[in-house]
Amino acid sequence: MKAAQFFGQRDIRVVDVPKPEPKDHEALVAIEWCGICGSDLHEYLIGPAVIPRKERPHPLTGEYLPVTLGHEFCGRIVSAPEGSALAPGQAVMIDPRIYCSKCSRCTASSTNACRSWGFKGYSGSGGGFSEAVAIDANLCYALPDSVDLKLAVLIEPLAVAWHAIAISEVSDWTSKSVLILGGGPVGIAHIYVLQAKRCKKILVSEPTSMRAAQNKEIADRVFNPIGENVGNRCRELTAGEGVDVVFDCAGIQKGMDAGMDALSYRGVYMNVAGWETQMVVPSSQMLLKELTLKASMAYDDKDFKETVDAFVAGKFNGVERMVTSRIHIDDITSKGFEELVTNKDKHIKIMVTTHKDKV
Repeated sequence: MKAAQFFGQRDIRVVDVPKPEPKDHEALVAIEWCGICGSDLHEYLIGPAVIPRKERPHPLTGEYLPVTLGHEFCGRIVSAPEGSALAPGQAVMIDPRIYCSKCSRCTASSTNACRSWGFKGYSGSGGGFSEAVAIDANLCYALPDSVDLKLAVLIEPLAVAWHAIAISEVSDWTSKSVLILGGGPVGIAHIYVLQAKRCKKILVSEPTSMRAAQNKEIADRVFNPIGENVGNRCRELTAGEGVDVVFDCAGIQKGMDAGMDALSYRGVYMNVAGWETQMVVPSSQMLLKELTLKASMAYDDKDFKETVDAFVAGKFNGVERMVTSRIHIDDITSKGFEELVTNKDKHIKIMVTTHKDKV
């Protein structure tokens, strides 16, 4: 079958690979759509980073590059294990995580922090930029006919936001104000989840004009940190107190400095971003305001199911605006990855398919 594989920095090739043969506990899924994630672009530009090398194969899959990319994907069941509730033709969203189920974190239900964590699309055993994948049937979430598979892929990035928002430990968002640093795909996913939870005020710090325009359609206010003092603007809109929670979806020092300044007394700073440099925490802000610094890693089983349920229930109004392009896998380098390198701010989510009749 056809698959887009990562061979090295800026080297993705569409090649023929053997069709997967599912194990007894696995379902075979024919993939409909797969989204390009910012993490995929990061691997493309400077990888392999997360993708395992030959000298250090992934501890659970035993595989290393080249690997088939793509971890945001949905499709339809081709076959399922005996006794499974899944049936051929059933539309499904895939939880792409790989975890051991045995370590202390997994047995404590923190499968997102498994000591040997991995993902389909990075760690071997297949990925979404292909025609089919074999995956544990328990990671296949059945979708009703009312859900458009052209949009279901968005569940995965929404689940990332869902987890970060859940572990911030705010029980009622209706009275809370939030600042999101970085208005890219992950930041926008946070807006949709916060809206679903009826957050009182959603503010965004985003320097690029295209990204800012995208965010202005859904956020309450969008600031340009280059020309505006983000902390002052946040205090102006919160009776001088500052925001209750900051979600860092940018991972840059100037953003953190502004975010810490924007927080209210005993506010929460939630880091969701993957930093390319070491963060330097503004200690004076931390101490004087008794701030809490937390981090969020992907999502766990509970988060993923809750996000699927919310998506099926239509809780994410307007989420279709996240899709900015749809391409065929043959064009994944030129119209996908290189397009994001050249015009990253123009796009939120580029979707890839192996079906030419769907583009």
